[in-house]
Amino acid sequence: MSLKTGDRIGPYEVTGKLGAGGMGEVYAAKDTRLNRNVAIKVLPAALARDADYVARFQREAQALAALNHPHIATIYGLEDSAIVMELVEGKTLAEFDGIPVDDAIEYARQIADALEAAHEKGITHRDLKPANIKVTPEGSIKVLDFGLAKVRPAVSAPPDDSPTLTLRATQSGVIVGTTSYMSPEQAAGKEVDRRADIWSFGVVFYEMLTGKRLFIGESISHILAAVLQTPIDFAALPATTPAAVRELLRRCLERKLRARLQWIGEARAIMEAPPGRGTPAASLNRKCGVSSTPSVRKSPSWIAAGDQAP
Repeated sequence: MSLKTGDRIGPYEVTGKLGAGGMGEVYAAKDTRLNRNVAIKVLPAALARDADYVARFQREAQALAALNHPHIATIYGLEDSAIVMELVEGKTLAEFDGIPVDDAIEYARQIADALEAAHEKGITHRDLKPANIKVTPEGSIKVLDFGLAKVRPAVSAPPDDSPTLTLRATQSGVIVGTTSYMSPEQAAGKEVDRRADIWSFGVVFYEMLTGKRLFIGESISHILAAVLQTPIDFAALPATTPAAVRELLRRCLERKLRARLQWIGEARAIMEAPPGRGTPAASLNRKCGVSSTPSVRKSPSWIAAGDQAP
């Protein structure tokens, strides 16, 4: 269902179009009852007529509405075949042309904080990518479209180099997500859990630091093959990337599930390690009597000669 300026959905009056994608169109609107600006995502007509999808979509929206977190865009409610959410000002990470190392680390910390809150409620994003992450004018991260990929049915996607591929969540062999950012298990059509988000987090973090796409290819198949097999060039990280961050990225980007970082809260804790205390893992080693040489965070920059790559 396409809308134009002046159209209304319930109490919401459309003021402009923000964008469009495989899952529908997004509009800016005015809440005439509460006098606030909102964003409205309108489902495509084919999905709006699918009673099974709409029922699952509504259940998912109810779960997402319970996520009250400063780094997750708030869902206000459902109206007909649309979802009403917080209108987030700013630009997405996909619109940035280079991000300083310190800023990238701080953005990654906030993203990890948002993912941790969702994972604790059993919600997996499954489509984390730069286009779904906004930076507000105040420098705060807002993760968008949280969890919606979980219930996406099959829709056609535009033939770009990194489309969102979606099938019914109840089908086996499902591929859900955006090709350049999906985990190896997603690319292989296997069932996924929170660790798929951890992989995607690692890809986004890597790209913030390097300023270039990690997985590319001439076609969807080439990109999927790269996700599954192409070695990751950690030497491409800036020389000022702290050792603790390099190790964190290696753990997030492990293709073997059991070797990958298991909880995104670990990533958040590593990036919040206070000065002189080292990483939480190092602190734990000391408590257990294990000898280690901790990587130390230098506030506020994380930068020190000892942390730089040779």
